[in-house]
Order: sequence, then C-alpha cells, then structure tokens
Amino acid sequence: MKRHYEDMYDMPRHQSKKHPAMPMRDRAAQFSPFSALTGYHEAVEETGRLTERKRELDEDEILERNNRLVALSRQSESRPEATITYFVPDERKEGGAYRTVTGRIKKIDRYRQMVALTDGTEIPVDDISSIQCGTGEGEEVP
Repeated sequence: MKRHYEDMYDMPRHQSKKHPAMPMRDRAAQFSPFSALTGYHEAVEETGRLTERKRELDEDEILERNNRLVALSRQSESRPEATITYFVPDERKEGGAYRTVTGRIKKIDRYRQMVALTDGTEIPVDDISSIQCGTGEGEEVP
C-alpha cells in the first residue's frame, strides 16, 4: 500500500523570513471555545437570584419601633447596644433582603431619619422592621 505524500515527510518545515513564528500559547488560543452569547450565563444567574419583598409594618409595629428609638435616643450618651433587623433594597432588581446587625448606637438623626451605629453603618428608620435593645445587664429597654 502506497502512502500519500511520502515524499514530503522528511522535508524541513517552512520558516518565513518576513514573519516570526507564532508562540505555541497563541496557536492554542485559536482553538479555544468561543462564547457567542457573552454575558448570557451571568444574566441567567441574575434572573434566578431571589429577593424578598419589603413588608409593610402595621400601626402597632411602627409605634413599637418608634418607642424603642426614643428610648435609645435618651441613652445615646452611653452608646446602648441594639439588634436591628432592617430591609436593604436590591440594587439590580425589585425587592431586597432583610439583614440583622448588632451594634452600639452612635446617633439617631431625626432630621435625616437615620440610625447610625459606631461601626459606621447607617440604617434608614423607615427600613427598620424590628429593634431589640438591652441595657447591658440583661434587661430590655421598652
């Protein structure tokens, strides 16, 4: 059986005098997978990401939250500790998530309607769903 191109097997490979040889890494890149839908995978993941709806507080819950904020503002010099659950709106889609933080109250800004913690966290009062506050001796402030 005669093999085709047998006369070429022992010939030296052609080397261009004008163009340098392509590095092996670049030659391999020519054959790497191609993604025609750039960003599609990320868009699918974003669509599948779940968010929560913000729950509206009833009048009693708003009154309770405001009473606790007043009690905390009276103690602001002692920097009372509180655990606050609040809603954080999602930056990309409708809804958001509830977060709970525990920290010392630095200031309750009535003008800006914000609660500032000593760690720099600022929480809008309207986004607070609950506050648990303690005096440090285990008893809770009303």
